[in-house]
Amino acid sequence: MSVTTPEERTPSTAATLRSGSLGTADIAFFVVSAAAPLTVMAGVAPLAILLGGIGAPAGYLIAGITLAVFAVGFTTMSRHVKSGGAFYAYITRGLGRPVGIGAALLALIGYNGMEIGVYGLLGSATRDTVHALFGTDVPWLPIALAGLLVIGYGGYRSVDFGAKVLGVLLVAETGILLLLAGGVLVKGGAHGLSGASFAPDHVLVSGTAVVLAFAFAAFTGFESTVIYRREARDPERTVPRATYVAVGFLGLFYAFVAWVVIQAFGDQQVIAAAAKDPGGLFFSAITTFVGGWAADLMHVFIVTSVLASLLAFHNAINRYTLALAEEGVLPKALGRIHPRHRSPYVAGIAQTALGAVVVTGFWAAGADPYGQLLLWVNTPGMIGLFVLQLLAAVAVPCYFRRVAHQEGALRTVVAPVVATVLLATAIGLVVTHIDLFTGASDAVNSVLIGLAPAVFVVGLGLAWWLRRKRPEVYAAFADELADEPAGQSTHQP
Repeated sequence: MSVTTPEERTPSTAATLRSGSLGTADIAFFVVSAAAPLTVMAGVAPLAILLGGIGAPAGYLIAGITLAVFAVGFTTMSRHVKSGGAFYAYITRGLGRPVGIGAALLALIGYNGMEIGVYGLLGSATRDTVHALFGTDVPWLPIALAGLLVIGYGGYRSVDFGAKVLGVLLVAETGILLLLAGGVLVKGGAHGLSGASFAPDHVLVSGTAVVLAFAFAAFTGFESTVIYRREARDPERTVPRATYVAVGFLGLFYAFVAWVVIQAFGDQQVIAAAAKDPGGLFFSAITTFVGGWAADLMHVFIVTSVLASLLAFHNAINRYTLALAEEGVLPKALGRIHPRHRSPYVAGIAQTALGAVVVTGFWAAGADPYGQLLLWVNTPGMIGLFVLQLLAAVAVPCYFRRVAHQEGALRTVVAPVVATVLLATAIGLVVTHIDLFTGASDAVNSVLIGLAPAVFVVGLGLAWWLRRKRPEVYAAFADELADEPAGQSTHQP
């Protein structure tokens, strides 16, 4: 494998990422788009209501509050660690290089899993939309492959181009949900508006654990704000603001929309309606309270919501790949930046090719695009990102204990410790309810759960190999980039 040395990371003649391109709103667009609010609400919220009852909206608030607590320590560390490696850099600084390299591999696999599986959703959602609007059946593979090309082109272009595209698509998908909300609120719901969803006797029930598992999954990718620090304007302010904006918006928006759809059917009737047709719950509600034309728009915007999520994750993966190529862990060719668009275009080409191989492989095996390509590839990626969040939360107090700083204990100790406990609980909820995410057999679920720890162990092995065979790469892992001043941190071996 060809690698770069620390001196070769940022040669003066090489193109660099477009610094100062992204403001708070731009970064928030990337993060919120990755979460795909419309797809999460229309596709998953009905199951949360069915299994957890009318207290489901409160579950999204609880998940949002938990991740906001995590964001306190996470964003505080972002002011001190300026490496382009985001998660793995933070973990390296707090827990050491071996754990950091394991985290780097887990991040790469996790983000790829989150993105590539969604091409199955793109194929199935577009197929369903075409059937609903025109009564025609279309194969999913050409749709998924076309999506790969579209997303590949979006990643090839400049990051501000991607932010503009995501801004438009995000307005469309949130707009249709707000249109539904407006129709329900103006007409007073099916039987009057009720706040019972937030009453303790509906929140503190056994089904809340299931709701929380779905709710935490709905925020996956919010932490990717820090990946864009090299392209952000005033990153020490912009990145934390974007993180809080993303978490706050998603938590409140998810809870509000879930509550609205409950009002559309009534507290006593919504569970029966969700049981009868979970996939059609939102379409039925918007048809009743707005009109059939709005349901048609919702079908279309679900497809654009999926595309927005794919583009957001694609950009995040490209920047992780770029960082690891600059580290010397991946081939240095993957670290090339386009001279005009200033995008990590070679990393994007590689990611698109990998996606095409996986998608085509599932198709050749006769797999279902939703039940297998999406769920079987997405789920290990989701678990991997949860584990990264947990490791990052643990790393924060470890890091600040060893460096000189002026941050308060609330940010550097209390919030990270609380977040560690809450995130460990969230991982436990997801793992124990994994069958709800995959619909697979116990054997398949065991493999899917085991992939994240297996990848992490492989990463530890890679760290051992690098330390012995490429000590210069190992010694410089997660150092500050040459185009950013180093912080006050010390580096743990």
